[in-house]
Amino acid sequence: MSKEYIFDITPGGRLSGDIRVPGDKSISHRSIMFGSLADGVTEVEGFLEGEDSLATLAAFRRMGVVIDGPTQGRVLIHGVGMHGLRAPDGPLDLGNSGTSMRLMAGLLAGQPFDTTLTGDASLSRRPMRRVTQPLGEMGARIETEAAGTPPLRLRGGSPLRGLRYDMPVASAQVKSALLLAGLYAEGETCVTEPAPTRDHTERMLTAFGYLITRHHNTVCVKGGGRLNPVRIAIPADISSAAFFLVGAAIAPGSDVTLTDVGINPTRIGVINILQQMGACIDIVNKRMFGGEPVADLRVRAGELRGIDIPVEQVPLAIDEFPALFIAAACATGRTVLTGAEELRVKESDRIQVMADGLRTLGIHAEPTLDGIVIEGKGGESTVQGTDFKSVPIFGGGEIESHGDHRIAMSFAMAGLRAAAPIRIHDCKNVDTSFPRFAGLARGAGLGIQVRGEG
Repeated sequence: MSKEYIFDITPGGRLSGDIRVPGDKSISHRSIMFGSLADGVTEVEGFLEGEDSLATLAAFRRMGVVIDGPTQGRVLIHGVGMHGLRAPDGPLDLGNSGTSMRLMAGLLAGQPFDTTLTGDASLSRRPMRRVTQPLGEMGARIETEAAGTPPLRLRGGSPLRGLRYDMPVASAQVKSALLLAGLYAEGETCVTEPAPTRDHTERMLTAFGYLITRHHNTVCVKGGGRLNPVRIAIPADISSAAFFLVGAAIAPGSDVTLTDVGINPTRIGVINILQQMGACIDIVNKRMFGGEPVADLRVRAGELRGIDIPVEQVPLAIDEFPALFIAAACATGRTVLTGAEELRVKESDRIQVMADGLRTLGIHAEPTLDGIVIEGKGGESTVQGTDFKSVPIFGGGEIESHGDHRIAMSFAMAGLRAAAPIRIHDCKNVDTSFPRFAGLARGAGLGIQVRGEG
């Protein structure tokens, strides 16, 4: 019988010290993809050695790309050029990585060979029509299951034509898939966003020497170009830093500095929202790191207040909301999130799963179609006449993460303000994005033990 990985969280504690979380997952994926298509050797430093990124790396190896490493985050990619990929000897298993599947659907749509993209049980339930439909308008032939879910079966040899596409919902993955298909399409491919989304694809294509044009909220690429090999330094992942930002913001006496964190303007919603809630976050030592802006983030515990989360911040913090929901529970007053229906089609239905877990721990959380309403308990200590930060917010209990790495890590941080132990089930997928999370969190002051049960 396979083991179930469990996080056992001891209540209380505080976070302190300098922390360097792993490299950015989004940039790590793209470094492998673009390095493989370049004419020459691309050197990558700071590559995330998590299961999702390694799934992308393994897929390109199976398509004939020689890749050395990763060794302590260093990878050498011997690019085969835009037309040098070879047909794999079978389906490409992308594990839990929705980013890999959606971006590679675009990239492989223009290849001369057939490819099948598969994933684990969680990925196999995730919707793919929002990618496959516009790719089909470009001329791609992609088959899915009846519900529009994986596996994706791509039929090679179909000529692609440029497309002008207005995205109905802001999504960096859809935008990137279409731009990657556009590299192989005749004419120009333009994608218009209803709201800004992460722009790592555009930044990295530019770094590899490919011409990208942007006018307001529309980004365009023309087919027929080439990629030049480069050196890439990958900053620390702000999505991974988010758990420590929230943990330090809610735990009395905490003082943490997160180093080398990517602060791409399309990714800093978690900082903006926490600061609006009253979090003490200082952004220092700003600099450029491999073409991306980075900084050190110092965060200290403070009194948080509930807010109506600005809708324009939602795409900039879409992956960080599970952690932000923990902060909202520790705030004084109500926090309201709207416009985040995207959360329902992540590795889990993050709105419902987080609401269920928060209720288990004694928090009033009401899910809505596109968000959630959380009644923070931070103000209860003032009623009791005690110090605001010293009163537990959460009860103890058993949390089901449903195999969602961000759910598991978010509820781990809730233990810092808990009155009793918290046990979090089904935590193995934490390794998809944040290998060695438990050890790093334990070293910073979180009472966490990882257990496997037969």
